[in-house]
Amino acid sequence: MIDINSTFWIQLVNFVVLMFVLNVILYKPILSVMEKRKQHLQGLDDEVKSLEETVDRKVADYEEKLRQARLDAMNERNEIQRMASDEGKAVTDEARQEIAKLVEGFKKKMNKEMADVRKVLKSQAEKISVEISEKVLGRSIQ
Repeated sequence: MIDINSTFWIQLVNFVVLMFVLNVILYKPILSVMEKRKQHLQGLDDEVKSLEETVDRKVADYEEKLRQARLDAMNERNEIQRMASDEGKAVTDEARQEIAKLVEGFKKKMNKEMADVRKVLKSQAEKISVEISEKVLGRSIQ
């Protein structure tokens, strides 16, 4: 059986003193270093999160500017297409008006020439009819 004598009490005091010494010399400095390390890592983690937020914000700003630039370019392209279409319509309308004027001029010229031809043909038809009548009758009609 174990006998509780003075060595037990010496061992107990020795253990308590050793615990106190180890606590002061070893555990507290290690715990202090671990706490500093934990705080340092927490600070780095906070800084990383802050940088990620900054990067996300800048990426969002960039994407918004890019989207706006694309929208502006599309609007400008549509405006240029509209202007080109309007100019094309104006040129087409001008060409149609010019063609209409040319057609009208040709019609007037053709009508005038037809009237002249009718006059010539009418006078020649009268002459020819008189000649035919004279040949058929065998005598002069005048």
